[in-house]
Amino acid sequence: MIRRRTLLAAAGGGLLGSALATGTARADATATVTPTTTYGTWEGWGTSLAWWANVFGGREDFADIFFTTKTTAYSGIQLPGLGLNIARYNLGACSWNSVNGESMAASPEIPAYKQIEGYWQDWMNEDPASSSWTWTADATQRAMLLKAVRRGATTELFANSPMWWMCVNHNPSGAADGGNNLQPWNYRQHAYHLASVALYAKQNWGVDFATVEAFNEPSSSWWTATGTQEGCHIDASVQSAVLPYLRAELDKRGLTGTRISASDETSYDLARTTWNSFSSTTKGYVDRVNVHGYQGAGGRRDLLHTDVVTTSGKALWNSETGDGDATGLTLANNLLYDFRWLHPTAWIYWQVMDPSPGWATIAYDPATLQPGAIQTKYYVLAQFTRHIRPGMTILDTGVSYAAATLDRTAKRLVLVAANTSASPQTLTFDLSRFSAVTGGPGGLVPRWNTVTTGGSDRYTPHTDTYLSGKSLSVPFAAKSVQTLQVDGVTL
Repeated sequence: MIRRRTLLAAAGGGLLGSALATGTARADATATVTPTTTYGTWEGWGTSLAWWANVFGGREDFADIFFTTKTTAYSGIQLPGLGLNIARYNLGACSWNSVNGESMAASPEIPAYKQIEGYWQDWMNEDPASSSWTWTADATQRAMLLKAVRRGATTELFANSPMWWMCVNHNPSGAADGGNNLQPWNYRQHAYHLASVALYAKQNWGVDFATVEAFNEPSSSWWTATGTQEGCHIDASVQSAVLPYLRAELDKRGLTGTRISASDETSYDLARTTWNSFSSTTKGYVDRVNVHGYQGAGGRRDLLHTDVVTTSGKALWNSETGDGDATGLTLANNLLYDFRWLHPTAWIYWQVMDPSPGWATIAYDPATLQPGAIQTKYYVLAQFTRHIRPGMTILDTGVSYAAATLDRTAKRLVLVAANTSASPQTLTFDLSRFSAVTGGPGGLVPRWNTVTTGGSDRYTPHTDTYLSGKSLSVPFAAKSVQTLQVDGVTL
């Protein structure tokens, strides 16, 4: 899956750059923050649990590191917590039982830690209290879910694949030819499994899933019987058939306030194609459109926002993204493109811990399953997550290298910007459209800096930058990311 996503990002790169990216940072560039142009209220940052939580779900220190802003000891250092407030829980598709001589067909390429155990383990009985259901399943990932909730996280329930026995070939990694693998007579059963888990979680775990997502990159063709993870091709027509079942099953259980998200397509352009293929009735079942960010700097984010938010009035999240650049510079670049063009109200990194150091914020060894090095990407992500907080208003900067959010109550403006070039630059922020901008004592603007090429500046605080009236000029090292906190800001 990582290989597929890497290729997709490479193929999609440049589409947005050529069509829309008018705000590329250059020496002495100026960005004007426009407080009258807003893009909603920020809901937060998150991660999918799935594999890393299936390995490290028992670790309180990782729960603190990822789901609080506390400083936590790890690997001999004091690590600032990322403050993630969204946890996506992966409903598994695997079980190792035999039913009337039938059992799961597992891909020879899937490692054990990516096999997530589901709860409805055979088709003999729909009653969640029967022996067909195993509520002790998936204990380790579920442990991290509970830790995240105790730390204040909101949650989403999602499925990479229906249970193996709902699949045509009993293989939760996909069909042999990458085609539809959910049996037609199990459309309702897939929805039933999701809704039953949502109810059980509310009644027994103290977890009230805010949203349920039945699909994961469903239109993609790379879900095959020899895949490296759980996955299932589910084309748009099948999605349209499943969604009303999901709404009905949630409502039957009194979960009328649980919203439905869809379709978690792998790219901005594919998400738009799927969304526009839905009828108005199908769109009515969807409360929020989830999209994955694996098109990198490519894709028409702006058109997806228009179709989903402006035209259809739906919420929009980047519900999963990742990349193989351990420095974090690619993450910052793509995230800032999202702020400029996609305008999501939440942003979720796929796996905060991963065996591939490039994809991880903290790596781990796939053979020993022991945690390892903190990547520079961790500190780049902290530049955003620790300062752009839920409840802030998303403002327009007019450029694709800087994001701005405003805490109206605290009168605090947060700017996060990146210099992706190989040369130092000075970036100026024009704040003249605010009625008042005072900063801290003497006009002080605290800043935090990460230089992605190495050195000592890794989310390092500095108190050496000051306003000049309603203007702020800040030197940026080559390939660096900075967060600027401007206090005393009123509209």
